[in-house]
Amino acid sequence: MSKAIYVLNGPNLNRLGIREPEIYGNTTLAEVEAMCRYAANGREVIFRQSNAEHELIDWIHEAIDNSCAMLINPAAFTFYSMAIMDALKMYPHPVIELHISNVHKRESVYHNSLMSPVVTAVMAGVGAKGYGHAISMLLDMVSDDK
Repeated sequence: MSKAIYVLNGPNLNRLGIREPEIYGNTTLAEVEAMCRYAANGREVIFRQSNAEHELIDWIHEAIDNSCAMLINPAAFTFYSMAIMDALKMYPHPVIELHISNVHKRESVYHNSLMSPVVTAVMAGVGAKGYGHAISMLLDMVSDDK
């Protein structure tokens, strides 16, 4: 049986659709989840969001044994969470770090990701639709589990 793809979302992403729509658009997190499930083409998707750093770390640990790939939008944790970075270092499968906005066109505080050096790929600036594209890319990176 194929292992799941984990999709983890960090702080404030539960407010998608109403939070700064000029930056993040009008797509809700529920709509993002639906895009991910559709793009997964039948593969199980574990989709989670938390405003708590420790929960994201626990889910990364869980994913080490229970998944074949991960898509993570660490949100604000991207720029200061060494703990999430360290957890991602342990993850043995492909990981895409995703940002809805182009973080490099924003204020300088958003320019230095602690996650980027330890993930497989980074996607930024293509909006919420990037989630579906990232899932498709992860499917290309993994083969059926043994």
